[in-house]
Amino acid sequence: MIMPPHKAMMLSQQFSRLFLLATFLFVSMTGRAEAQQPFDEVCKTVNQRMVKLFGSGGFRGVASYGSGILVSPKGHILTAASQFLDTADLRVHLYDGRRLHARVLFVEPELDLALVEIKKGEKDTTELELPYFDIPAAAKSVKAQPGDWILAFHNAFQNASRDEPMTVQHGVITAYAKLYARRGITEAPFKEEVFFLDAIANNPGSAGGALTTRNGELIGLIGKEYRNVQSDTWTNYAIPLNTKVEVKDGDKTRVITLVDFVEKGIKGEWIVTKRDDRKDRGPGAYTGIVFVPNIVDQTPPYIESIDPSSPAAKAGLRPDDLIVYLDGEPVYSIRAFRDMVTKTQPGMTLKVEVRRGERLTAVDLHLTEFPKR
Repeated sequence: MIMPPHKAMMLSQQFSRLFLLATFLFVSMTGRAEAQQPFDEVCKTVNQRMVKLFGSGGFRGVASYGSGILVSPKGHILTAASQFLDTADLRVHLYDGRRLHARVLFVEPELDLALVEIKKGEKDTTELELPYFDIPAAAKSVKAQPGDWILAFHNAFQNASRDEPMTVQHGVITAYAKLYARRGITEAPFKEEVFFLDAIANNPGSAGGALTTRNGELIGLIGKEYRNVQSDTWTNYAIPLNTKVEVKDGDKTRVITLVDFVEKGIKGEWIVTKRDDRKDRGPGAYTGIVFVPNIVDQTPPYIESIDPSSPAAKAGLRPDDLIVYLDGEPVYSIRAFRDMVTKTQPGMTLKVEVRRGERLTAVDLHLTEFPKR
């Protein structure tokens, strides 16, 4: 049977269309797979160089966890200087689910960073050969600037606990400028240039996470939760690896760097900077709160009694209340509360959140001058 010419042409056109469609779908699927594969590998590589950190003694409403990056094969970890690190039971969860104990080696207030080490014990650190970020090499080789695409890896809201991968966000560096921020009445101790991000990367548990290029090259460390002092909005930022801070040491000025902190800290040679925070302190103010005996370094701020007719009494605070937040800043101990109040002055009003039973209750505390005895 001979097919008419016009039908043969129609059939040929249909075959051509089908072939072109199949070719398009094949190329699209192949390209998508090829584009996705490097991203998967980046996430896998970065996760292997990160840890989840957990403190003890936390209570409802206050995060007792964070993120960190491995900076040596023997288990040295760089992270943010968070209060939950000040615990006798600091734990590290590796990417493969292993749980190990750790201790804080150094906390550098000028950088707002801490260096942690996995303890020797059940698994001797001499046997560890962990994937890690080479901080000195990364600080020299990787450059970043506004407009660059980035990836942010962190354990926001404790989404990962054992071998689950870290949360990953993509975004852009929007600016490179100095950080002027505060949390409640507490100013951010680190005031140098940072990478500002368009991704909401600074959440509970995120501090100490990794900021990388799209290829997984480390360029910075995600900072703690702070508000911009000008706009009073939450700011999203990361501390660059090439950070330098000028520190007054008597009549002299010395420069400390993030790289030196890591290198000397691993060797046990770092000398912690002593901050003169007297310039940040006010005259202090009267609250009327009497705490339980402060018998250990981290005694929780439980109220034992309230002075009659005091600001605390007028605010409705009660014995057995546990102070959780002061102006939005977590309060982990009696000492921390007293340090924060020394920065206040009479006439200020602080928002105090306490745990009363199983609920959080917020009150306004109107500070006054100390009563004359």
